[in-house]
Amino acid sequence: MKLNKKIKILIAADGGAGSGKTSATKMFAKKYGFQLLSSGTLYRFVAIKLLNNKKNISDYSFLKKITKKIKSKDLKNKNLYSNKVTEFSSIISKQKNIRKLLKQYQKKFSKNRLAIIEGRDIGSVIAPNADIKIFFKASLDCRARRRFKEYRKNKNSISFNEVKKTMKIRDLNDTKRKISPLRPSKGCVIVDTTKINKKQVLLKLSKILELKIKLKYGKNIQRPFI
Repeated sequence: MKLNKKIKILIAADGGAGSGKTSATKMFAKKYGFQLLSSGTLYRFVAIKLLNNKKNISDYSFLKKITKKIKSKDLKNKNLYSNKVTEFSSIISKQKNIRKLLKQYQKKFSKNRLAIIEGRDIGSVIAPNADIKIFFKASLDCRARRRFKEYRKNKNSISFNEVKKTMKIRDLNDTKRKISPLRPSKGCVIVDTTKINKKQVLLKLSKILELKIKLKYGKNIQRPFI
């Protein structure tokens, strides 16, 4: 199912680790033909560039150079998800200068006709005027179970309690950090994924989209879905 070419929609999706925002936005983007950007991959990209080139986190000229030349294919590199890159990207995401540089890329991406940006500060900082703002949440136990299953699938020997403990610490860091803390943005729709499956989440998002199209375009577009 695709949207009428006259429709232009920007969606900001935020949520903590394991909240279901990534899998939900991927399904949604595929169903309706949206361009999807996961802001986390941008920080991973910067992390791997700094590591591979043995550059310091404070090397602004290098940071400015690499963030100006980011291409979509750069964000599909499997090496972005190595443990070393994951740990380092968590550190650099707290750097104000790096967040500022990557904000420019995200702002440019938001100009796509049908765009979804998912992350932790999209609705509050990157796209506060997005047509639709969604905040995904789920209980700590639920999110930890999801992440634990991912680790088991990748043959990681970490225990469930370790996953839960790590996630609790990350939640604290995300919500209490001074720069772009994780929080529901003004006017967002909160989607709790604790007790609903992926299909139910997709249905909920579809209804949110349909309502927004009616409010934004009214009767000006007779067939929004083609």
